[in-house]
Amino acid sequence: METVYTAQATATGSGRGGEVSSSDDRLKVDLSIPKELGGDGGAGTNPEQLFAAGYSACFHSALQLVARKQKVQIEGSSVTAEVGIGPDGESFGLAVALTVDLPGVDADVARGLVEAAHQVCPYSKATRGNIDVELRVA
Repeated sequence: METVYTAQATATGSGRGGEVSSSDDRLKVDLSIPKELGGDGGAGTNPEQLFAAGYSACFHSALQLVARKQKVQIEGSSVTAEVGIGPDGESFGLAVALTVDLPGVDADVARGLVEAAHQVCPYSKATRGNIDVELRVA
């Protein structure tokens, strides 16, 4: 693979309760640990929300690419990513559910588009075989 773009972000402070910012300063957010993970549930975001945002956007782009290639209109489409975290042996693990809404698209066609997008999405490629990813068509 030839890299054509590299994003860089740095976490500082107290890890999940610190801050994260991108090298170009377009992203600067405070982090808070959710109450469910023993934190104070403060106003900041968390790594799981950031991962969900990235995965949903990337998958939606892959879905649009696949739909264009197959000449299927998917106007009004959306992808919602749910990223769960929980104990996994001695550490923690992640699980993802992607819910794809394709208004007006036949259910079988929609399922085919979602499966095809899952094959080309870089986030799907990166997670394949590492974490459970459930695909749902709304």
